[in-house]
Amino acid sequence: MKQEAQKVIVGQTELFELIVVSLFSGGHVLLEGVPGTAKTLVAKTLAMIVAGKFSRVQFTPDLMPSDIIGTSVYDLTTNQFNLKRGPVFTNVLLADEINRAPAKTQSALLESMEERQVSIDGVRYVLPPPFMVLATQNPIEYEGTYPLPEAQLDRFLFKLRVDYPAPEVETEILMNYHHGFNATRLETIGIESVVDSTALQACQDAIQAVTVEDSIFSYIVGLAAASRASNELVLGGSPRASIALLLASKTYAALQGRDYILPDDVKFLAPSVYRHRILLKPDAEIEGLTPDDVIDRLLAEAEIPLSKKNAFKQPSPHLPTSNRRSDCA
Repeated sequence: MKQEAQKVIVGQTELFELIVVSLFSGGHVLLEGVPGTAKTLVAKTLAMIVAGKFSRVQFTPDLMPSDIIGTSVYDLTTNQFNLKRGPVFTNVLLADEINRAPAKTQSALLESMEERQVSIDGVRYVLPPPFMVLATQNPIEYEGTYPLPEAQLDRFLFKLRVDYPAPEVETEILMNYHHGFNATRLETIGIESVVDSTALQACQDAIQAVTVEDSIFSYIVGLAAASRASNELVLGGSPRASIALLLASKTYAALQGRDYILPDDVKFLAPSVYRHRILLKPDAEIEGLTPDDVIDRLLAEAEIPLSKKNAFKQPSPHLPTSNRRSDCA
C-alpha cells in the first residue's frame, strides 16, 4: 500500500500510515489542515489501492441530510417510491469541510459511521464494506462554520493534522507537475489495487490475534483516568477513546510485524486518538496550551509499563520515517 501511494503522494508518509491504521481498525479520520495539502489526493489514492468506490461531498450551510444519505423518489410510471442513493453508499467518503454544514446535516453521518448503515423512510440499508469517512476541516477559517459536537468528534478514531510540506518535499512536488503529473487523472498513473474486501477482512482477523499484556490495559486506562482528573481539562477521554487507542495500537503493532503491543505504540498513537476528544478549560486556553500540550504532559506523567516480551527487542519503531521498518507493504 505504501509503495502504491508513493506513486502519487510525496511526503505525508506518517499521515498515510495512520490512515491505513484507521482503515484496518475500522475507524474514521478527521483531517485538519489548510487547503492544498493533498488531503483529497490521499483519499482518492486510498480508494484506488483498496479497489473501492470513492465519493466526495462538499459540505455547505445549505446541504441537507438527504443530500448525503439519499431519499425516496416517487416514480410516476410505476406509482412506486424508488431509493435514490446518496454519496454515502461508497467505500471511501471524503466529507470536505465538514464543519461548514449545520449540526442536522453533520448528524446524518452518525449512523453510517457508527453502524455502517443508513435508515431512509424507516428502511435499513447496509453500507458496502469497507466503509471509511475522511472528513476535512480548515483550522483557520471560523466564519460561517459550525463546530462539530463532541458526540460527532468521538466517532472519529483519529484527528490528524496535515501540515505544509518541507521545502525539499515541495520541490519534489513541483518537479512531478513539471514532468506531467496531474492529480485529476490518477487513473493514468497505474496505481494497483493491492487490497480488496477479502484481503482486508483477512488482515483484520489477523490483527485480532495481537496479544495485549495486562500492563498495557492498565496503561491505556490510566491515561483515560488522568485526562478526566486533569485540572486543565473540562472533558477528558471517554471509554470510546480507550477502545480506539487499544484497537489502533493492535493494528499498528501488526503493521510493524509484531503480534504484541509495545507501550511505545500506545504513546505514539495517543495524541491522534485524544486531541479531538478532550476539551481545555478557559484558563488553560488563556495560557496558550493546546490539546497536544496537555496530552504530552499526561504521557510524561504516566508510568510506562515494562513489556515482558520486549525487554531486549529492537529499538523503538517511532523513529524518523527513513529509519523505520516497512512491514506494511
